[in-house]
Amino acid sequence: MKKIALLPFAVIAAMFLSTAVPADVQSLRGYKLNAMAKKPANVKVVNVKGGIERSYKLQPPMVPHEVDKYKINLKNNGCMKCHSEATYEKEKAPKVGDSHYENRDGKVLKTVSSRRYFCNQCHAPQMSADPLVQNDFQGAK
Repeated sequence: MKKIALLPFAVIAAMFLSTAVPADVQSLRGYKLNAMAKKPANVKVVNVKGGIERSYKLQPPMVPHEVDKYKINLKNNGCMKCHSEATYEKEKAPKVGDSHYENRDGKVLKTVSSRRYFCNQCHAPQMSADPLVQNDFQGAK
């Protein structure tokens, strides 16, 4: 009985041990698979005055400025210094969308919903890196 119960574990272990990765595999950027990843050369965050045009309806807006030094944790959200209801006019920044103040039941909250609190889950800064593969995507205008 014990031998039958151990058989599936032995099969799974054999599958993992038999999948070897060839040493000559490289990433699209040319780095060896086992080497430490390096930051691509000459890549900077794209600062776009007036924002970045959206590619499709309901796309989360891209961040048109650097955010590396912003802290977003349970006690602090650096994005809200400029984009909150209280400060967006003074900072001349877009206000956080009204949907960010609703909970999953549609109830309007006084503060940003915990579902929308970590801005960089959906909103990302854009880099000046060359594309890794050819891309002919044309967004909806």
